[in-house]
Amino acid sequence: MNQQKTGAFLRELRLGKSLTQEQLAEALGVSNRSVSRWENGNNMPDLDLLLELSRLYGVGVDEILDGKRKENRMDEMTNETAEKVAEYASEEKKRLTKILRVLLILALITSATAIFLNYFEIEGRLASFLKGFSGGVNFGMIVVALIFTSRYGTKLRAAKLNMLNKIKK
Repeated sequence: MNQQKTGAFLRELRLGKSLTQEQLAEALGVSNRSVSRWENGNNMPDLDLLLELSRLYGVGVDEILDGKRKENRMDEMTNETAEKVAEYASEEKKRLTKILRVLLILALITSATAIFLNYFEIEGRLASFLKGFSGGVNFGMIVVALIFTSRYGTKLRAAKLNMLNKIKK
């Protein structure tokens, strides 16, 4: 897949519908900067957005990915499969978001505990343990957040799945 070619094709399709980047972005619920990145070949839309673009432009997802129209368009069954994959990806994002929210709440609770202990200058073994524990939890949450919000999160999940598949064999 050539992202530059895909981007040029997306631009061509958008212009064919007489849409500005801002109008398309608003219709898809993304920023016009995202649309610009797709069309410049710097980034690719998520699968669920590819399906929306496919419907909007009346082309198959495979045509968008290939960056050109095909005579034999993608059949309905393949489109349904792509929709299921997009739905799965969306559910996976929701699941990861829930996990991150729980971790954030844990980090907030431990931070509040540490602030309380420091503010009232509470000392002792338990206080010392709780201060250290909250510092460790907060540091861990920062690392997890950085991984999940970077491109490395996807790579780590793929590596994890790859290792699990090897173990199953």
